Amino acid sequence: MWPGLIANKVLRKSFGTDRFAADVPNTEPIVEVSSSSQSFYPINRSNDPKVTYKVCVGTWNVGAVAPPDDLKLEDWLDTCNNPCDIYVLGLQEIVKLSAGNVLGRENSRISMKWNSLIRAALNKSMTTSKKIQEPKVGEKQKVYPVKDGDPREGIPRVFKCVASKQMVGIFITVWVRGDLHQFVRHPSVSCVGCGIMGCLGNKGAVSVRFFLQETSFCIVCSHLASGGKEGDELHRNSNAMEILSRTSFPRGPSLDLPQNILDHDRTIWLGDLNYRISLSEDKTRELVKENNWDMLLENDQLRVERTKGGVFEGWHEGVIKFAPTYKYHSNSDEYYGCGSCVQRKKGEKKRAPAWCDRILWYGNGLKENQYGRGESRLSDHRPVHAIFTVEV
Repeated sequence: MWPGLIANKVLRKSFGTDRFAADVPNTEPIVEVSSSSQSFYPINRSNDPKVTYKVCVGTWNVGAVAPPDDLKLEDWLDTCNNPCDIYVLGLQEIVKLSAGNVLGRENSRISMKWNSLIRAALNKSMTTSKKIQEPKVGEKQKVYPVKDGDPREGIPRVFKCVASKQMVGIFITVWVRGDLHQFVRHPSVSCVGCGIMGCLGNKGAVSVRFFLQETSFCIVCSHLASGGKEGDELHRNSNAMEILSRTSFPRGPSLDLPQNILDHDRTIWLGDLNYRISLSEDKTRELVKENNWDMLLENDQLRVERTKGGVFEGWHEGVIKFAPTYKYHSNSDEYYGCGSCVQRKKGEKKRAPAWCDRILWYGNGLKENQYGRGESRLSDHRPVHAIFTVEV
């Protein structure tokens, strides 16, 4: 039974894996298009010299908890106090990683709800009812790079979805300011499953490629192998290397578009990377209680593996000055398994605190200005965000 189900899922992967949801000009919001449907996106080029934009990158393992209608995303995205031009958001476990969800057809209901909440949060009116001035016929539309604060202070922001894609529980969605949308070209997606039998999507990555002006972006949203035993970090290393080697985008009609992750001008990797802290549970909890991040980070598996050259060689990560983001007791600010929480069931895994949720970048043209976490209690993970200035 299992081999047949898995073979059916693998054979079915080739149909629809290049399709994604997006806001397309002259259509209703969020329609499904193909990576080859470049005719939807008019090629508009600005004559402006290189400028910088603010990019908000966020990752959150939501633990298969369906978002309530009144979920507030401001704590994660900080849209009012720190507005950005581009939002790159990745979620993990938007559905339960059950056999039915892993082997069955994709159910987009939950991802559509997340997109709806994100759209509402990003397009929330700012401080005035002034309308954005549309360009007159024959007049070029201006592009407003962000330097300090809102480029058009007091004007409501309208954001458009560049691409949105789900693979089982992994979900990535990319949004740009409405006036930048016309300068986005060649959006595409690539899915790599690293889960059951090394190919199914309960673990793996969904990546998005697009151009803004002449600059190529690649965003990788991943959920790597879990496990807190010694040696489990090697499985995570293997997942990351598989994603790097197997992610592939269309070369385009002229065969000149970047195909692999590291071929792009600006590359960001986010997600539940699942790396743990290589200390005893008691020692880890003691250091967390003392807010001794330095000692904990010395034993952080991702940092150790990067230093050894075992994974993510040449990649960068900002300074971590926030508490571990995993694992919290349900709807609580206390870590799972702590003395004051409800006792674990017999045989249940302990899961000491760890920085599972991370944001990395590769190459030049990216400067990280902020790296932090939110405090939403929706799941057993806390959301993480980073703010970059990006040269285009």
